Amino acid sequence: MSKRAVLEVIALDAADAKAAQAGGADRLELVTDMAADGLTPTVETFRDIRSAVTVPLRVMLRLSDGFAVGGARTLDVLVERAAALRAAGAEEFVLGFLDPDGGPDLAAVTRLAQALEGCRWTFHRAIDRTPDRAALRHALDGLPGLDTYLTAGSADGVDEGLPVLCAEAARQGTPGYTQQLLVGGGLRLEHLPALREAGVTAFHIGGAARPEGWTAPVDADAVARWREALD
Repeated sequence: MSKRAVLEVIALDAADAKAAQAGGADRLELVTDMAADGLTPTVETFRDIRSAVTVPLRVMLRLSDGFAVGGARTLDVLVERAAALRAAGAEEFVLGFLDPDGGPDLAAVTRLAQALEGCRWTFHRAIDRTPDRAALRHALDGLPGLDTYLTAGSADGVDEGLPVLCAEAARQGTPGYTQQLLVGGGLRLEHLPALREAGVTAFHIGGAARPEGWTAPVDADAVARWREALD
């Protein structure tokens, strides 16, 4: 419990990023278009944010709402976007795609992992939509750069997923469970005691950093309340 927990905050622009860092965020997830649950930002947005803050940035690789990659051409575009972002200085990413049966889209994820060689990346909440979480973890285990799963434990959010999250935290370090568990998706401050007691060390907030809603910027004081609660 003494180890400082990671607090990751969603940022849409440089103003969000500066407020999140001022509030105590350890890392930012960079996205655009939250109406589509977060898509890949432009290279220009990445550069603006990178020049505004010093904390690590994880950039979303996703071109449309949902968890399907969207076909061969879309995958090509994602690889091109990843290359452009890397050329601009991006070193960490977020991605995750499922096949029509709800299992991991190994072809798409493997190709992107290869394109991101040398980078660390998060498999995002697509894991909460798969029918077999353990099978997905084992299928992806060993992919280069995969060091984190962003999950609520359930497609319905942390309220429903808390038992799953605690059970997965207990398996930390075993095959398929060596990646960090980053909890987000309907996360509230009252969830923290149980998750910390279970051994969870990383937390992700989006709307919770914006008390006025997604049309308002990140509030540094709101982030600071999370930082204080985690410390």
